[in-house]
Amino acid sequence: MTAPAVPGAVFGTIGALAAFPLRLAAREVERQHGQLRRGVTRRTTHVVFGRTLLLTKAGLTKDSDSEIERSLGAERAAGRVLLSENGFLRLLGLMKAPEASSLSRQSLIDQSRLSGADLDLLSLFDAFEHDAEPYSFRDLILARKYAGLIAGGATWGAIARSVHRSGPVASLTAKSLNVGSQHGRPDAIYLEGGQSELDGQLLFDLGAAPQGDDTLEDLFAEAEAAEEGGDHDGAAALYQRCLAIDPTDAIAAFNRANCLRGSGRVAEAAHDYARAIKLDPAFVEAWFNLAGLMSEQGRDASARRHLQKAITLDKTYADPVFNLARLEFDAGNLLEARRLWVRYLELDAVSEWAGVAARGVQFVDMQLAKSAG
Repeated sequence: MTAPAVPGAVFGTIGALAAFPLRLAAREVERQHGQLRRGVTRRTTHVVFGRTLLLTKAGLTKDSDSEIERSLGAERAAGRVLLSENGFLRLLGLMKAPEASSLSRQSLIDQSRLSGADLDLLSLFDAFEHDAEPYSFRDLILARKYAGLIAGGATWGAIARSVHRSGPVASLTAKSLNVGSQHGRPDAIYLEGGQSELDGQLLFDLGAAPQGDDTLEDLFAEAEAAEEGGDHDGAAALYQRCLAIDPTDAIAAFNRANCLRGSGRVAEAAHDYARAIKLDPAFVEAWFNLAGLMSEQGRDASARRHLQKAITLDKTYADPVFNLARLEFDAGNLLEARRLWVRYLELDAVSEWAGVAARGVQFVDMQLAKSAG
């Protein structure tokens, strides 16, 4: 997929960047009139898959590879542009593009016998000279080598973790690679003769990040892990440390608010949702979640305002439409509730909530018919 120009683009990251400190990348994106945030929100147009994801996502396991595959599938289905780190840097003009090439994705698959899924994943983690089509002849050589490794028992994840160990990826075209099962280490990759193992622990580096960036990335990853594990208080404390390092991080404020809400610390959660909105006024999920918090506290007028704001910001966001319809119904505003439920069904006609909305429309129609009778 060809990425549009940077102006107006909203970049999100899945996994920390190995090649470039996030704060410096965000500064460069902003200079080019785009936005870069951790994670993915509804406004995200481009998703950058960080190479450290291979090392930090649930450890070095096939389960983590499967999780990466699920993330890739979800973002592709959402219609977002998927970028590798190198592809991201090339888009920003911070990394020189490889020499001209002419091989299409399908041609590379046909000539190498590498599956399309493995090709896409290896491209996404910069295991080729090019991060997307058109590919080069050197990429074809690499694809054939990788196909052989996979046939020998390796996984795309093991290859992606390994290829940068020996220097520039293109240099691997002149070397023989062997799967580790031949050396007593399944799923590890070795250079010819078994002289050195490519264990993937040293990723391609375009310049060391300042210590503060390293600390921030580690803290954020630790906070995400704690949040996923259900440790809301621990995660909230870690997100607070992230905000102490970078007070402008709307995602950290939003995540902390979610954790505080999960811990029942309502007032603090409301404060951090508001903080996320102040940092990023177009953060539609923050408006929506704050509305939910207000509704739980019986503050319907405030919830209504926040839901209306979310709908104004993102007219295709179905959830606030449904919740606002429910508020209007509970308040006795049946015609407005019906209008909103009809709008919801235009956005979502198949889910369980669509069934609820359809029944709501039918109920209002029955009440109006009784009144008319």
